[in-house]
Amino acid sequence: MVKVTGVRFKKAGKIYYFDPADLDIKKNDDVIVETARGIEYGKAVIGIKEINEEEIVSPLKNVIRIATEEDREKHKINKEKEKEAFDIFIDKIEKHSLIMKLIDVEYTFDNNKIIFYFTADGRVDFRELVKDLASVFRTRIELRQIGVRDEAKMISGLGPCGRPLCCSTFLGEFVPVSIKMAKEQNLSLNPSKISGICGRLMCCLTYEQESYEDVRDRMPKVDSIVMTPFGKGTVVENNLLRETLKVKITITENEEIKLVNLSDVELISGHFEADKEYEEDIKRELKSNEDREALEELFKEN
Repeated sequence: MVKVTGVRFKKAGKIYYFDPADLDIKKNDDVIVETARGIEYGKAVIGIKEINEEEIVSPLKNVIRIATEEDREKHKINKEKEKEAFDIFIDKIEKHSLIMKLIDVEYTFDNNKIIFYFTADGRVDFRELVKDLASVFRTRIELRQIGVRDEAKMISGLGPCGRPLCCSTFLGEFVPVSIKMAKEQNLSLNPSKISGICGRLMCCLTYEQESYEDVRDRMPKVDSIVMTPFGKGTVVENNLLRETLKVKITITENEEIKLVNLSDVELISGHFEADKEYEEDIKRELKSNEDREALEELFKEN
């Protein structure tokens, strides 16, 4: 077992483990740590705990100290300098006639490097821009091109649900999202319905996916033959969320539709919902959808 503390450098950012050494670090303490980029200022979002060595990437960097009042003041000054650097960068983009959009600026705590995060449609030759910026700031300059999801995470905003974006409030890392998830959850394949403000598939599609997969493993498909407390019948409709089925049963020569709980059903012949291959269905829907191009772009998402 290894003793660690978890540190974040940005709100909803990834949590990195550090060696707390002999420091008595509590949750929510501001700390100064050594990273691959240099000395950084972060927040201990996980107090000191022990984890298995397999869960860390060795060797662990050290927590140098718990932040002092002087450190907090320096961090505050760096944040002000980032705003000034943002405006300077915008002017330099116009000067060099570059097609790129600046998203964020970040100073390392020791001021040894400034990182500019930007988006662009393709590759950008910013060599002259970097030289220009280096002459202004007199420190190392790094330009980092990011994707639309990272842009949304940094800028934040309101999602289709009306709440602040998940990625900017609590999601430390992006997880793979596929359009198959939307299909399995019986959602419309309308791009405007399943896309976030970043233009990619909504991260929240993953939240209930495990539950849907569990139910689909046990839910008989429509037209399957099942045994129920009322007798043998044919599934005419199923409801994944409520875990119920409507079954057509012949009782004294009359056909009746009975609502049955999934737990009371046994599959006799047919298939479970999980047996269905959705990819061909999705491709067929692509051909008939008005937003085909947008949907095809989402289909490529992993």
